[in-house]
Amino acid sequence: MSSIASKSIHGIIWSAVERFSLQGVQFFIGIVLARLLSPSDFGMIGMLSIFMSVSQTLIDCGFSNALIRLKKASSKDYGTAFLVNFSISVLIFFVLFCVAPFVASFYKMPELQPVMRVFAVTLIINALFTIHKVRLTRNVDFKTQSKISFCAALFSGILGIVLAYKGFGVWSLVYQAVCNSLLNFVLLVAGLKWFPSFVFSKESFRSLFGFGSKLLVASIISSIYSNLYNIVIGKQYSASNLGFYTRAESLGNFPSQNVSGILSRVTFPILSQLQDDCKRLRSIYVKYLQISCFVVFPLMMGLAALAKPLIILLLGEKWMTSVLLLQILCFALMLDPICSINLNLLYVKGRSDLVLKLEIIKKTIAVIILVLSLPFGLVGLCTGRAIYGVVATTLNMTYTKSFIDLSILGQVKLILPSMLLSFLMAGASYSVTLMDLNYGILLILGILVGMVLYLGIAKLLHMESMEQLLNIAKSKIKA
Repeated sequence: MSSIASKSIHGIIWSAVERFSLQGVQFFIGIVLARLLSPSDFGMIGMLSIFMSVSQTLIDCGFSNALIRLKKASSKDYGTAFLVNFSISVLIFFVLFCVAPFVASFYKMPELQPVMRVFAVTLIINALFTIHKVRLTRNVDFKTQSKISFCAALFSGILGIVLAYKGFGVWSLVYQAVCNSLLNFVLLVAGLKWFPSFVFSKESFRSLFGFGSKLLVASIISSIYSNLYNIVIGKQYSASNLGFYTRAESLGNFPSQNVSGILSRVTFPILSQLQDDCKRLRSIYVKYLQISCFVVFPLMMGLAALAKPLIILLLGEKWMTSVLLLQILCFALMLDPICSINLNLLYVKGRSDLVLKLEIIKKTIAVIILVLSLPFGLVGLCTGRAIYGVVATTLNMTYTKSFIDLSILGQVKLILPSMLLSFLMAGASYSVTLMDLNYGILLILGILVGMVLYLGIAKLLHMESMEQLLNIAKSKIKA
């Protein structure tokens, strides 16, 4: 097996272990917390998400991707990135500390002021270990990240549950986040036995910022848009409605963001090694695209089909409003892995200028769709997101087709079999939910029917993605 294939398989497996074990713990903890806390508690955290997300993007400065893309990263590169990240994190913390009263006034919720100030502490802590994660990612070492992330999520989650049970309300979510950041920092430093040098190099800064600056602007635009719905819903409707939306989005993100996150983290360093070999780059891209869609499409369509029994069984009747929102969001989120892999091609080719241009075009269209869908309530907003998902995917394919000599139609043909089979599977699973049975039984039956139908037909048709996954599994077992 080639070195690239071996690294890909090993990286995907351990990145999957990290993402799904981490998200599995967070998912379980989220279910427990959802039963102990109110939708408005989750809504309050959702109101702050845009400030935290944009701040985290500003702190990173695009340096993480710039470091990963380097064929060789020196101690000066790591040290420079660390000092810049940490300095900006301290500055942004004080800015958020000062603007907290105005944010609370904007939402007309005085209790947001202290919550925002304490929550912002996580920005400084995160800046202390970001470079450690970059170093591990460069080495495609997701095994270490898996263990550390899992432990941090587990123990911070237990703390959050205990505090929620004792009546701390929204503060249980805040202290959980702070604890998670602290544990990640301590475990990464202790595990790697390494810390970036306190050396600032103007040459390293110019190199990193030259590539990262355009990604920074693109990431800020993307972060603002990603959290724009939280601002609009929180301001236009209520904290409870925002809670319903964020819970639906969280459930939808579980399969979609995990798979796209795994592929993004693994493909970027792997494809970076092939940036000058267009033929192999195209071959690897096609495989990643087919496999990701083969996995994500049935997960998202199955989630949409079984949304009602899943939410009622796991979260309870008080979260029923989230059912329809989740079903619509599944159509929007199922395309995320395609967008992620396409963007990675632009990163690999060093075309951060195109990434920025693409983000400006996409987000301009996104805001127009948001404004047009606003009068139609939560359902309208979610439908708008689904429409934008199709537009964004098409634009991403348009910008990357020249780098891999693969047209939009060619890419669609690669993913169409998985999409059609997923819709067929979803129809079968949804028909099961119409039966008059216990929600737990409906959920199990729906999953079983969907799995048997999807995998059975894929095997009968000898779908290429199915064969590739089986080959990966066999090679790992033999190893």
